[in-house]
Parts: sequence; structure tokens; C-alpha cells
Amino acid sequence: MHSRKKTLRIFWSILALTLFCFLINFPKQLPLKIHLGPINWEHTFYRPQLNLKLGNNILKNNFDLKYGLDLAGGSSLIFDIDTSNRNSQELTQALESLKTNIERRINLFGVSETNVRIDKIQSQHRLQVDLPGIENTADAIDLIGTTAQLGFFGVINDQQFTQATSSAEFLSSIKDTGLNGSHLKNSSVQINPNNSKPEVSLEFNDEGSKLFAQATKDYLNQKIVIFLDNRILTAPTVQTVITEGKASISGDFTSQSAKELSIQLNAGSLPLPLKLVQQSQIGATLGQNSLNKGIFAGIVGLIVVALFMVANYGKLGLIANISLIIYSLITLTLYRLIPVTLTFPGIVGFILSVGMAVDSNILIFERIKEESRRGKDWNMAMETAFGRAWDSIKDANTCTIITGFILFNPFNWSFLSTSGMIRGFAVTLILGIFVSIFTGVYVTRNLLRVFAKEKK
Repeated sequence: MHSRKKTLRIFWSILALTLFCFLINFPKQLPLKIHLGPINWEHTFYRPQLNLKLGNNILKNNFDLKYGLDLAGGSSLIFDIDTSNRNSQELTQALESLKTNIERRINLFGVSETNVRIDKIQSQHRLQVDLPGIENTADAIDLIGTTAQLGFFGVINDQQFTQATSSAEFLSSIKDTGLNGSHLKNSSVQINPNNSKPEVSLEFNDEGSKLFAQATKDYLNQKIVIFLDNRILTAPTVQTVITEGKASISGDFTSQSAKELSIQLNAGSLPLPLKLVQQSQIGATLGQNSLNKGIFAGIVGLIVVALFMVANYGKLGLIANISLIIYSLITLTLYRLIPVTLTFPGIVGFILSVGMAVDSNILIFERIKEESRRGKDWNMAMETAFGRAWDSIKDANTCTIITGFILFNPFNWSFLSTSGMIRGFAVTLILGIFVSIFTGVYVTRNLLRVFAKEKK
């Protein structure tokens, strides 16, 4: 049995968590109007601005929910990927480079919640790009379909290059070496045996080796700037003349930053031609209608469940409903903080997990009845019920989590679905199950300890 002091301490922790989640989920603005006889009151409540300060930087977040293509409206583009000129060893890295490059380009285009994925249908690879909120996709199609442009430029005036304040000054400080992505065979991460630090290796073809040898000779002890799509990737200093066509870029790399640079370099050196094969558009109005219907269905479901719990279990059901509200607030908070991109199937997954949360409470309450019929006092029956119901709750939720894991298909197994809609359903379902375990077994238990009096 828990001491009253410990129970209250846990209760206040749950209350604080609930308040935090309530603030996160409070609407940006909530206008209220009351006009009753002589009372005429109008006021708009605003969500508190929660800022996180890191050093001298203040990170602001409005914590808005992110909606997928089916709810926000927008466009979906599907491209065939030509992989005929890549062997099996190059293909995996080339596809990863392609996906990374497309994601970067789309984000520069201004779409922060895009979904980019590569699917394999039999032997054909396809690239699908979902653009929520973008209905005029002509520019995006051109942007996606353009082969990445990798270029190497020597710095002829380091001071001007460093202090350039205009495009003209910047361009006049560099000179094209003639090297580009077509000359780079491969880039990879390697560990320097002398200092055990990660480096990025470069390997050029025959023509590239000659151009690179000349560039290292011309710009010895000077910088060579590497651009990808007119964006500087890195600007290493040439330390020696390199004639064999193999070089490495050293610096203050972590394993992750070295890998990212290597992938970006390969995005320009291993282009995979794309061909647009399908384009579909969803209007914002249609998306909003789907969202409204999903929210309405969820509210109706919650009300029906809440009425059932109160009708069947009385005070216990009321406490379970409070736990259910806390469950909803925590789940929505996770959606906002992670953030989770909500699709219509994702909302369905959330509603299904609500049912699982209620199911846990029903198992516990029925166990309490059984223990009470055996002659145990109410408090002892409650504690015993939670312990014995745990096995059933654990087994049922474990099976659901395994199903969600299979639907999410994190390893992109070709024999399982990689649909974004199905994955959206799986993510919300899995998150909901974990939160329901927490609220069903932990929150409900402590609420009962505080508010449910022992029956004499």
C-alpha cells in the first residue's frame, strides 16, 4: 500500500503534467461572448507563448498540429526513377542521396511538412513527394526533376571571399576549376588512422583526376569551394598537390556530419533521372471537410464512451473519464512536440487507441468487482485488481504494438506496405497505446487512491 504522502506527491505531479499539456493544446485564440440580460461580456483568450532559452538563443514554437496532404490539401507527385545505369552496390547510396537531395530542395521551396519516400514495386523504384498546402506545383516539378549540380571553385581572393557582401564580390573572388558532379565517382566516410577522426573521401574518374590535380596545383594552400545547387557545402584548404584522383576532406567532423556531407556530395555525383508519371491534387476545402468529419466522429465517440463508463461504473467511471481526458491531452501534446504529421488514417489510429485506453480501465474495474466479491476491503481489492489486470493489459497492448510496428515498416521491407497513410495510422496508434498504458495503469490508479473512498 502506498503512503498518503507519496500518493499526493504523485497526484500533484500528474496535475502539473496535465496543466502543461493543457497550455500546449490551448487554441491560439479563443473568443468568448456572454450576453445574458444585463450581462454583456466579451473576451478573447490567447495561448501563452512558451519560449525555450538556450544560451543567447530563444527558440519559439507555436506548437500547431501538422496536417498531411489529405487534410491540408496540396499535391502529390510520383516519379519513375531510372536505375538502369547503377549496379547494386551503388544503388542503395544513390537512392539515399536522391531522397536527401529532394528533401533539401523541397524544404528550400518552402514546404516544411513534405513527405518524400522511395517505394519499390517489383523491379521499379518510384519517388513519391507529397506537398501539403501547395496547389500550383509547376515550379516544384521543375525543381525536383533537375539533376543536382555539383561544382568545384578555387578561391583567388580569400579576403574578398570571406568578406563579400554582394553576389558580384563573391563571384569575382572564385574561379571555376572545371570539376563538376560528373567527374566525382564516389564519396564516403573514412576514419583517419593517425587521429581516429572521421573524414570525407573523394574519388574522381580519369578526366576528373586530371582536373583535380591541376586544381590542387593552382590553389595549393588556398581554398577550393564545393557548391551543390549554388549552395556552399564546404571550403577545404588544399594542403598538397593530388595527382592520383583520390582525396579526403578533414576537419572537425562528427560521424554524423561527415556522413551528411558525403551524402550531399553523392547527390551531385550519382544523379538518377526522374520521370513524372502521376500528379494528383487535393483542394484545401476537401481536406478541411475530412478534418472536420474526423474531429466530429472523435468527439461523438468520446462522449458515448464517457457516458457508458459513468452509467456502468458510477464514480469509478467518472474517474476513468478524467483519466481519459488526461490521456487525450498527453497524446495531442506529443503530436505537437515531436511533431507528428496527422493524416485522416492517423486520426483513426488515435480514436482506436482511445478504445484501447478505455479497455484497460474496464479490465481493472471488473477485477475490482471480483476481488470485492471475495470479501476483500475496497482498497485492498483495488490494489490487487491493478496487479492482476496488468498481465491482460500487457498482452493485449503488446500485440497491438507489434501490429503497429509491422504497419509502420521502419526497415522498408519490400514485402510490406510503405504507404505514408498506413504509416501515419501506425504512428498515432503506437503512440496512443504507450500513453494509454501510462494513463490506464498509472494515472487512473493514483486518481482512485486520492478520490475513491474505501467502502465500509
